[in-house]
Amino acid sequence: MPGGAPGARDLDAAVRHPRAKGEPRFPDGPQADPAGSHFERRIRSFQPRRSRVTAGQAEAIQRLWPLWGLDIDGQRRVDLAELFGNTRPVVLEIGFGMGEATARMAAQDPDTNILAVDVHTPGQGHLLNLADRSALANVRVANGDAIILLREMLTPDSLAGLRVYFPDPWPKKRHHKRRLIQPEFLSLAATRLAPGALVHCATDWEPYAEQMLDVLTAHPDFENTEPGGAFTPRPDFRPLTRFEGQGLEKGHVVNDLLFQRVPHQDRSLAGD
Repeated sequence: MPGGAPGARDLDAAVRHPRAKGEPRFPDGPQADPAGSHFERRIRSFQPRRSRVTAGQAEAIQRLWPLWGLDIDGQRRVDLAELFGNTRPVVLEIGFGMGEATARMAAQDPDTNILAVDVHTPGQGHLLNLADRSALANVRVANGDAIILLREMLTPDSLAGLRVYFPDPWPKKRHHKRRLIQPEFLSLAATRLAPGALVHCATDWEPYAEQMLDVLTAHPDFENTEPGGAFTPRPDFRPLTRFEGQGLEKGHVVNDLLFQRVPHQDRSLAGD
């Protein structure tokens, strides 16, 4: 119908249409490098993945990013209550893949807001689509570097939790410095996590799981919620993902870690 909403074929063609040099993929959507050159270059724990954006994902980005998207530009402080439209607790999820687990957790716990960060455009579009179809008002999608988000854009004690599920294990020894869960990252995260906030990590790469356990156990701002200081069984609130299921079929061992942010007063006593 002339003048009507574009159909799937039109959107698909728009997605595949060649862009002029420097032209953004989605003018009103997630930017390719939102922080630009404003911050120092550093070793990153992630690398952008290039894959085709489907028509449905493109439509979701074009329609919903202005409402539910956040570019991590590092140029301002984010008012989380304003971002979500309420004062409910906010959990930060770093690296959500295609967003299926994120959407399911949001549906199961509507009283908790989820700020989900990734750089994978198809995943961003897919999660926005899932949130829209399920009327999930407690999901916001952030695009860019989570370190810049934590350091420059979030205020102290503003997060009720942190989730890092199946991060890139960087298996080669020379790449271990790229792993996200490091003492420096935990020290930064601790400044943004409220006392008692939970840090939940999961991985199917056993050497990385052991490193996570060692690093978290040694950090003075966190304590293991599992008696005996071991890995924790997968909590019911973390859905079994398709990626995880494929790993289990291949014989991979999945380990969960659940640590709690030590209250400020306890931390100060520990430092005496």
